[in-house]
Amino acid sequence: MRNFFVQDYSLAIGIDYDKTKTGAQKITSINLLNMPPEIIVFFSSMLPIIELRGSIPVGFAMGMPPEAVFLWAYIGNLIPCFFILWLLEPVSRFLMRHSKFFNKFFTKLFEKTQHKHKDALEKYGPILLIVFVAIPLPGSGGWTGSLIAFLFGIKYWKAIGLIAIGLAIAGTVITLGAMGIVSIL
Repeated sequence: MRNFFVQDYSLAIGIDYDKTKTGAQKITSINLLNMPPEIIVFFSSMLPIIELRGSIPVGFAMGMPPEAVFLWAYIGNLIPCFFILWLLEPVSRFLMRHSKFFNKFFTKLFEKTQHKHKDALEKYGPILLIVFVAIPLPGSGGWTGSLIAFLFGIKYWKAIGLIAIGLAIAGTVITLGAMGIVSIL
């Protein structure tokens, strides 16, 4: 059964509920803005920190099938990576040219990061980026993976491919965990 409550002229909240065995009403899902769950999962997975790690459980809570949850969350999380990797270099170059502070900041950041992690990058190569993106913890994911790829000078399409693999692994783990097939600590 679905009820709609209107808070103002532009915001509608859809609330689905079922009756329990005792006759009480149990809320099964709440949909702000009364949008399709696919759109909510897609756009929430684009947000930093939340990414697909947060949007997959949201999709399951809204009653979406596992394949749809995974697909919408995966695509939504991957799209910002294209723009982040595309924009980081020209923006940092522009800031370095027009600001002594940013020139000093980025030069120090690039030198320190590349020097500190050079051995690990040479030893393990692209596997490091895949593993980092695939770890289903806050702070790792497509956004941070894009930043790391930029800092280490990984070429655009190679970085997109590595991040896509990492996101597929993370999405699979989170989806299976949300389905109760694997336990995520």
